[in-house]
Amino acid sequence: MQKNKKNLYNISYTILLGTFVPIAVYWIYSGIYVMLGDLNQYRLHTKAEEDKKNVVSKRTVVKGVLIQQAFQIAVSLLLFTFMSGDSGVVLPQPSLPVIILQFIVAMVVMDTWQYFMHRFMHINKFLYKHIHSKHHTLVVPYAFGALYNHPLEGLILDTIGGALSFLISGMTPRTAIFFFSFATIKTVDDHCGLWLPGNLLHVFFNNNSAYHDIHHQLYGTKYNFSQPFFITWDKILGTHMPFSLEKRKEGGFEARPIKKIN
Repeated sequence: MQKNKKNLYNISYTILLGTFVPIAVYWIYSGIYVMLGDLNQYRLHTKAEEDKKNVVSKRTVVKGVLIQQAFQIAVSLLLFTFMSGDSGVVLPQPSLPVIILQFIVAMVVMDTWQYFMHRFMHINKFLYKHIHSKHHTLVVPYAFGALYNHPLEGLILDTIGGALSFLISGMTPRTAIFFFSFATIKTVDDHCGLWLPGNLLHVFFNNNSAYHDIHHQLYGTKYNFSQPFFITWDKILGTHMPFSLEKRKEGGFEARPIKKIN
Protein backbone atom coordinates (compact mmCIF):
# COMPACT_ATOMS: atom_id res chain seq x y z
CA MET A 1 0.00 0.00 0.00
CA GLN A 2 2.76 2.39 1.00
CA LYS A 3 4.67 1.56 -2.19
CA ASN A 4 1.60 2.26 -4.35
CA LYS A 5 1.11 5.62 -2.63
CA LYS A 6 4.76 6.49 -3.30
CA ASN A 7 4.41 5.48 -6.96
CA LEU A 8 1.26 7.57 -7.36
CA TYR A 9 3.06 10.52 -5.80
CA ASN A 10 6.00 10.09 -8.20
CA ILE A 11 3.64 9.85 -11.18
CA SER A 12 1.72 12.95 -10.15
CA TYR A 13 4.96 14.84 -9.57
CA THR A 14 6.29 13.86 -13.02
CA ILE A 15 3.00 14.85 -14.69
CA LEU A 16 3.11 18.27 -13.06
CA LEU A 17 6.74 18.77 -14.06
CA GLY A 18 6.05 17.68 -17.63
CA THR A 19 3.21 20.18 -17.84
CA PHE A 20 4.65 23.24 -16.13
CA VAL A 21 8.43 23.04 -16.66
CA PRO A 22 8.27 23.86 -20.44
CA ILE A 23 6.04 26.83 -19.64
CA ALA A 24 8.47 28.06 -17.00
CA VAL A 25 11.32 27.53 -19.47
CA TYR A 26 9.45 29.66 -22.04
CA TRP A 27 9.22 32.68 -19.74
CA ILE A 28 12.67 32.25 -18.20
CA TYR A 29 14.45 31.90 -21.57
CA SER A 30 12.51 34.70 -23.24
CA GLY A 31 13.00 36.76 -20.09
CA ILE A 32 16.76 36.42 -20.49
CA TYR A 33 16.48 38.01 -23.94
CA VAL A 34 14.41 40.83 -22.47
CA MET A 35 17.02 41.45 -19.76
CA LEU A 36 19.79 41.55 -22.37
CA GLY A 37 18.22 44.75 -23.69
CA ASP A 38 17.99 45.96 -27.28
CA LEU A 39 21.43 44.69 -28.41
CA ASN A 40 21.20 46.86 -31.52
CA GLN A 41 24.45 45.49 -32.94
CA TYR A 42 22.88 42.00 -33.17
CA ARG A 43 19.27 42.80 -34.12
CA LEU A 44 17.80 41.49 -37.39
CA HIS A 45 15.54 44.57 -37.48
CA THR A 46 15.89 48.02 -35.97
CA LYS A 47 13.77 49.02 -32.98
CA ALA A 48 12.07 51.55 -35.24
CA GLU A 49 11.05 48.74 -37.63
CA GLU A 50 9.65 46.72 -34.74
CA ASP A 51 7.56 49.63 -33.50
CA LYS A 52 6.30 50.44 -37.00
CA LYS A 53 5.59 46.98 -38.42
CA ASN A 54 4.20 45.13 -35.39
CA VAL A 55 0.52 46.01 -35.01
CA VAL A 56 -0.09 44.51 -31.56
CA SER A 57 1.19 45.70 -28.19
CA LYS A 58 3.50 43.58 -26.07
CA ARG A 59 0.83 43.52 -23.36
CA THR A 60 -1.58 41.91 -25.84
CA VAL A 61 1.11 39.41 -26.84
CA VAL A 62 1.69 38.35 -23.23
CA LYS A 63 -2.06 37.83 -22.71
CA GLY A 64 -2.31 35.82 -25.95
CA VAL A 65 0.57 33.53 -24.99
CA LEU A 66 -0.89 32.91 -21.52
CA ILE A 67 -4.23 31.91 -23.06
CA GLN A 68 -2.50 29.41 -25.34
CA GLN A 69 -0.51 28.01 -22.45
CA ALA A 70 -3.73 27.48 -20.48
CA PHE A 71 -4.95 25.21 -23.30
CA GLN A 72 -1.54 23.54 -23.31
CA ILE A 73 -1.77 22.81 -19.58
CA ALA A 74 -5.19 21.16 -19.92
CA VAL A 75 -4.18 18.89 -22.81
CA SER A 76 -0.80 17.99 -21.27
CA LEU A 77 -2.36 16.96 -17.98
CA LEU A 78 -4.83 14.72 -19.80
CA LEU A 79 -2.15 13.19 -22.01
CA PHE A 80 0.40 12.50 -19.29
CA THR A 81 -2.29 11.09 -16.99
CA PHE A 82 -3.50 8.76 -19.74
CA MET A 83 0.02 7.58 -20.58
CA SER A 84 0.86 6.91 -16.93
CA GLY A 85 -1.95 4.37 -16.78
CA ASP A 86 -4.11 3.28 -13.87
CA SER A 87 -1.71 0.74 -12.40
CA GLY A 88 0.24 3.22 -10.32
CA VAL A 89 3.47 1.87 -11.80
CA VAL A 90 6.21 4.34 -12.65
CA LEU A 91 7.42 3.74 -16.18
CA PRO A 92 11.14 2.86 -16.15
CA GLN A 93 13.58 5.05 -18.03
CA PRO A 94 15.17 3.31 -21.05
CA SER A 95 18.89 3.36 -21.77
CA LEU A 96 20.59 6.55 -22.98
CA PRO A 97 20.87 5.37 -26.64
CA VAL A 98 17.13 4.66 -26.64
CA ILE A 99 16.38 8.09 -25.17
CA ILE A 100 18.52 9.75 -27.86
CA LEU A 101 16.67 7.77 -30.55
CA GLN A 102 13.33 8.82 -29.03
CA PHE A 103 14.47 12.46 -29.11
CA ILE A 104 15.35 12.18 -32.81
CA VAL A 105 12.04 10.46 -33.66
CA ALA A 106 10.11 13.10 -31.71
CA MET A 107 11.96 15.90 -33.52
CA VAL A 108 11.17 14.40 -36.93
CA VAL A 109 7.51 13.85 -36.02
CA MET A 110 7.11 17.39 -34.70
CA ASP A 111 8.85 18.91 -37.72
CA THR A 112 6.70 16.89 -40.13
CA TRP A 113 3.43 17.76 -38.42
CA GLN A 114 4.25 21.44 -38.04
CA TYR A 115 5.52 21.85 -41.61
CA PHE A 116 2.36 20.52 -43.24
CA MET A 117 -0.08 22.14 -40.80
CA HIS A 118 1.82 25.44 -40.96
CA ARG A 119 1.93 25.42 -44.75
CA PHE A 120 -1.76 24.49 -44.98
CA MET A 121 -2.63 27.50 -42.81
CA HIS A 122 -0.92 29.70 -45.40
CA ILE A 123 -2.48 27.98 -48.42
CA ASN A 124 -6.01 28.03 -47.02
CA LYS A 125 -7.14 31.66 -47.16
CA PHE A 126 -9.83 31.19 -44.52
CA LEU A 127 -7.43 29.63 -42.02
CA TYR A 128 -4.82 32.27 -42.70
CA LYS A 129 -7.21 35.19 -42.36
CA HIS A 130 -9.00 33.99 -39.23
CA ILE A 131 -6.30 31.98 -37.45
CA HIS A 132 -2.68 32.09 -38.60
CA SER A 133 -2.52 35.78 -39.47
CA LYS A 134 -2.56 36.53 -35.73
CA HIS A 135 0.97 35.13 -35.43
CA HIS A 136 2.10 37.18 -38.43
CA THR A 137 1.01 40.45 -36.84
CA LEU A 138 4.52 40.22 -35.40
CA VAL A 139 6.38 40.99 -38.63
CA VAL A 140 9.42 41.64 -36.45
CA PRO A 141 9.53 38.66 -34.08
CA TYR A 142 10.79 38.81 -30.52
CA ALA A 143 11.40 36.11 -27.94
CA PHE A 144 8.28 36.10 -25.76
CA GLY A 145 6.08 36.46 -28.85
CA ALA A 146 7.13 33.02 -30.12
CA LEU A 147 3.83 31.43 -29.06
CA TYR A 148 1.61 34.38 -29.85
CA ASN A 149 -0.97 32.45 -31.85
CA HIS A 150 -4.69 31.99 -32.17
CA PRO A 151 -5.65 29.37 -29.52
CA LEU A 152 -6.83 27.01 -32.25
CA GLU A 153 -3.47 27.26 -34.01
CA GLY A 154 -1.70 26.60 -30.74
CA LEU A 155 -3.87 23.53 -30.24
CA ILE A 156 -3.31 22.18 -33.77
CA LEU A 157 0.37 23.00 -34.32
CA ASP A 158 1.92 22.91 -30.88
CA THR A 159 -0.27 20.84 -28.58
CA ILE A 160 -1.35 18.13 -31.02
CA GLY A 161 2.10 18.16 -32.65
CA GLY A 162 3.68 17.72 -29.24
CA ALA A 163 1.26 14.94 -28.31
CA LEU A 164 2.05 13.05 -31.54
CA SER A 165 5.79 13.44 -30.93
CA PHE A 166 5.36 12.10 -27.42
CA LEU A 167 3.18 9.13 -28.39
CA ILE A 168 4.99 8.04 -31.56
CA SER A 169 8.48 8.30 -30.03
CA GLY A 170 7.38 6.22 -27.04
CA MET A 171 9.24 8.45 -24.58
CA THR A 172 8.33 8.44 -20.91
CA PRO A 173 6.78 11.49 -19.23
CA ARG A 174 10.14 12.09 -17.55
CA THR A 175 11.97 12.19 -20.89
CA ALA A 176 9.21 14.41 -22.27
CA ILE A 177 10.06 17.07 -19.67
CA PHE A 178 13.48 17.49 -21.30
CA PHE A 179 12.24 17.16 -24.88
CA PHE A 180 9.48 19.76 -24.60
CA SER A 181 11.76 22.10 -22.66
CA PHE A 182 14.33 21.85 -25.47
CA ALA A 183 11.65 22.37 -28.13
CA THR A 184 10.47 25.44 -26.21
CA ILE A 185 13.98 26.90 -26.06
CA LYS A 186 14.38 26.28 -29.79
CA THR A 187 11.07 27.97 -30.62
CA VAL A 188 11.84 31.02 -28.49
CA ASP A 189 15.31 31.29 -30.00
CA ASP A 190 13.94 31.12 -33.55
CA HIS A 191 11.75 34.14 -32.77
CA CYS A 192 14.27 36.15 -30.74
CA GLY A 193 15.02 38.54 -33.61
CA LEU A 194 18.74 38.48 -32.83
CA TRP A 195 21.84 36.98 -34.42
CA LEU A 196 24.07 36.44 -31.41
CA PRO A 197 27.69 35.29 -31.75
CA GLY A 198 28.40 31.90 -30.25
CA ASN A 199 24.76 30.76 -30.27
CA LEU A 200 25.07 26.95 -30.30
CA LEU A 201 21.59 26.52 -31.74
CA HIS A 202 22.79 28.38 -34.84
CA VAL A 203 25.77 26.04 -35.03
CA PHE A 204 23.73 22.82 -34.92
CA PHE A 205 20.55 23.93 -36.72
CA ASN A 206 20.13 25.70 -40.05
CA ASN A 207 16.61 26.50 -38.93
CA ASN A 208 17.37 29.55 -36.81
CA SER A 209 16.31 33.13 -36.06
CA ALA A 210 17.42 34.48 -39.46
CA TYR A 211 15.86 31.57 -41.38
CA HIS A 212 12.52 32.05 -39.65
CA ASP A 213 12.75 35.83 -39.95
CA ILE A 214 12.55 35.44 -43.73
CA HIS A 215 9.20 33.70 -43.30
CA HIS A 216 7.82 36.49 -41.10
CA GLN A 217 8.44 39.16 -43.72
CA LEU A 218 5.65 40.04 -46.14
CA TYR A 219 7.70 38.73 -49.08
CA GLY A 220 8.56 35.47 -47.31
CA THR A 221 5.20 33.97 -46.39
CA LYS A 222 5.49 31.36 -49.17
CA TYR A 223 8.85 30.13 -47.90
CA ASN A 224 10.61 28.62 -44.88
CA PHE A 225 7.62 26.91 -43.30
CA SER A 226 9.81 24.38 -41.47
CA GLN A 227 9.87 24.61 -37.69
CA PRO A 228 11.28 24.20 -35.15
CA PHE A 229 14.31 21.96 -35.79
CA PHE A 230 15.27 21.15 -39.39
CA ILE A 231 14.76 22.63 -42.87
CA THR A 232 14.34 19.23 -44.57
CA TRP A 233 10.73 19.57 -45.71
CA ASP A 234 11.34 23.04 -47.16
CA LYS A 235 14.19 21.63 -49.25
CA ILE A 236 12.24 18.55 -50.38
CA LEU A 237 9.09 20.46 -51.34
CA GLY A 238 10.65 23.56 -52.87
CA THR A 239 9.74 26.11 -50.22
CA HIS A 240 13.30 26.67 -49.03
CA MET A 241 14.50 30.27 -49.26
CA PRO A 242 18.24 30.60 -48.63
CA PHE A 243 19.48 33.91 -47.33
CA SER A 244 22.58 35.99 -46.85
CA LEU A 245 23.23 37.81 -43.60
CA GLU A 246 24.30 41.38 -44.30
CA LYS A 247 25.44 44.05 -41.86
CA ARG A 248 23.29 47.17 -41.73
CA LYS A 249 24.84 50.63 -41.74
CA GLU A 250 22.91 51.59 -38.62
CA GLY A 251 24.06 48.45 -36.82
CA GLY A 252 22.83 44.90 -36.61
CA PHE A 253 22.09 42.46 -39.42
CA GLU A 254 19.58 41.88 -42.18
CA ALA A 255 18.60 38.50 -43.57
CA ARG A 256 18.24 38.93 -47.35
CA PRO A 257 16.72 36.29 -49.66
CA ILE A 258 19.13 34.90 -52.23
CA LYS A 259 16.62 33.40 -54.67
CA LYS A 260 14.09 35.38 -56.67
CA ILE A 261 10.80 35.89 -54.84
CA ASN A 262 7.82 34.50 -56.75
